[in-house]
Amino acid sequence: MTDVVTSEEPVQGDKTPRTQLRVGRLVKAHGLKGALKLELFTDDPDGRFVPGATFTLQVPEASPWHGKPLTVREFRWMNSHPVAFFEGVDDRDVAESLVKAILWIDEDDDAAVAEDDAWYDHQLVGLDVVRDGVVVGRVIRVDHFPAQDLLIVRTPGGPDGEGEVLVPFVKAIVPVVDIVAGRVTVTPPPGLFEDLPDDPAPPESAVPEPAEDHSPKD
Repeated sequence: MTDVVTSEEPVQGDKTPRTQLRVGRLVKAHGLKGALKLELFTDDPDGRFVPGATFTLQVPEASPWHGKPLTVREFRWMNSHPVAFFEGVDDRDVAESLVKAILWIDEDDDAAVAEDDAWYDHQLVGLDVVRDGVVVGRVIRVDHFPAQDLLIVRTPGGPDGEGEVLVPFVKAIVPVVDIVAGRVTVTPPPGLFEDLPDDPAPPESAVPEPAEDHSPKD
């Protein structure tokens, strides 16, 4: 699985509809030389943020960056945080003007997932989640973590209305992904989609009798 979200619509001024991948968000200026910390929406940041890579910006229309591309000058990791420098962003004030901007890139025309058990996130979002032949929810996003990916599933009903369930995206729990049919099949462990019952009280016969007092008597 690679980048998180796609858009079939043109982004800010581009009149040609195309599929784009959302690969990051600029969250905070870092230092005085224009660096920006990133929130990543891709599991291949070192491949996406190579020097010369150019992104379409999603920013408010009032932003001076509206309709302008943003090109990577340098990408590095600082204390496990992804940080990027961009062309034309040379000081902290300019970097601050880009905070909250979302970075999009065109999906490769020949993009294809080579592995049989790997999918783009946008292929998974919106799929029905089926358990024992019954639809129990719908995938609303995919979260990526170092240990594993999680399918975030919106579930209906219940005393509190709609809820969200975090489903580890591993074959033991999600054995079938059927993009054509529009569903994933899950075999979750007990308690993932429902509350486990409280442990029942032991029957009276199972309650031990008070131990006989073997202390010396007067």
